[in-house]
Amino acid sequence: MLLDLFYEFAMPPWLARSEAQAYVDALEEIELADRLGFHGVWLVEHHLMPGYSHLSKPDLVLAALARRTTRLRLGLGVIPLPYHHPLHVAERIGTLDVLSGGRLEVGIGRGFSPNEYAAFGVAPADSRSRVEESLAILRGCATDAPLVHHGRHFQLDSLQVLPRPLQHPYPPLWSAAVSPETFEWAAREGLGVLAGPFKPWAMIAADLQRYRRAWRADQAPRIGMTVALLCLPERRRARALAAPALRWSYSELLRVTAPVLEQLLPSYEHMHQLGRFRRLLKLGARLSLLELAGLAIVGTPEECLERIERLHAAGVTHLLCSVGAGALPSEVVRESLQCIAREVLPKLAVAR
Repeated sequence: MLLDLFYEFAMPPWLARSEAQAYVDALEEIELADRLGFHGVWLVEHHLMPGYSHLSKPDLVLAALARRTTRLRLGLGVIPLPYHHPLHVAERIGTLDVLSGGRLEVGIGRGFSPNEYAAFGVAPADSRSRVEESLAILRGCATDAPLVHHGRHFQLDSLQVLPRPLQHPYPPLWSAAVSPETFEWAAREGLGVLAGPFKPWAMIAADLQRYRRAWRADQAPRIGMTVALLCLPERRRARALAAPALRWSYSELLRVTAPVLEQLLPSYEHMHQLGRFRRLLKLGARLSLLELAGLAIVGTPEECLERIERLHAAGVTHLLCSVGAGALPSEVVRESLQCIAREVLPKLAVAR
């Protein structure tokens, strides 16, 4: 099991920090994680979501991190392909891989916000076809031949996309996955899969079984799972700090996903399955409920390690940790990072 970090650059009101300070805090935390031996960091791309996420251009932040870190894998988690021309995406990938010395990981997805789709002038019903076509174009950029593509959305003839990534044949590709069909599609395409935090572990575990059954590539499947995590030496303090932070974070997640759940947008019908779980969380995103659903890991190093190892046994290869769920002061996040590095990472390394 590899431990990565996961950032959305949230702005909870009680921290009373500016956007500029939120960026400073996150970059300094990630630099610390690089020194402490974490495996990687993933940055989301969200638009028009005040409070929940102020991270709209993760490639710019990763470019800064490429020069401020030396070991961390740097993940785009994820690029909502329907909002972007795939040539721009390919150029961003090549540039970031060069700047980072070949440390880039690339997650792709459809996005989920009706506001984003409306703002960028894209029909949600076209999201799957746009992702599939864009993925084909990205893979075309992994060869030395001129890029040629004729599809429903894009017409490209004899193009040379620059710069070329350092990693050969291409930086590792992952797909965000919520619907069971996307898990199976990602496996057929040989993509790593990024799961959570949209639905409970029981549903994700079933999806992962489908993913592994559909896997046909020669290399082992890559499974990433996003969880909120707070690991501190004292159990009572960890839980007291985490409870309000995680309650706010998941309440915000419900707020921004509500339009998809309630309007049942075309090609997002699978979200209807989550209605019952969402209604349960609306009664109160209590820490105990989040833990029961497998969306949070909070406690001492021993407690956290036990839960991490359960996920590893279920096939998760990369745990994407939102330390403090983006809603705790930077000094607490740093304390937790140091606790994890001291007490958890060495034991995971021995297990590998």
